[in-house]
Amino acid sequence: AGLWTVFTLGRVGNKPSPQLEHCSPLANQSLLLLLVLANLTDAPDTPNPYRQAIMSFKNTQDSTAFSSSNPHAFQINFNSLYTALCEQQKSDQATLLLYMLLHQNTNVRTYVLARTDIENLV
Repeated sequence: AGLWTVFTLGRVGNKPSPQLEHCSPLANQSLLLLLVLANLTDAPDTPNPYRQAIMSFKNTQDSTAFSSSNPHAFQINFNSLYTALCEQQKSDQATLLLYMLLHQNTNVRTYVLARTDIENLV
């Protein structure tokens, strides 16, 4: 639940108002922490588990079977994530998260490219 709050920036289903941007410092700080953890360098013998989680999460609405072979695998609603990222593109942190997701997670990239309303993101 905490990771979901970070990904959606604490605003699932709500229209952000100018006051909300300053009222959710926890979501902002959580997103910054996630970005720092995901960008830590890998150790020679163990890869970064946060980066692995970012690279491999899947859509909850995907019909393919969810494999639990990856210990860092989880599912998230891509529609809610996309909506939250579109609403928060004025934030540097959200833009950096979007950039990282598009470059490192093929599931997110495929979902975003399949959207017909990509102009909301751009």
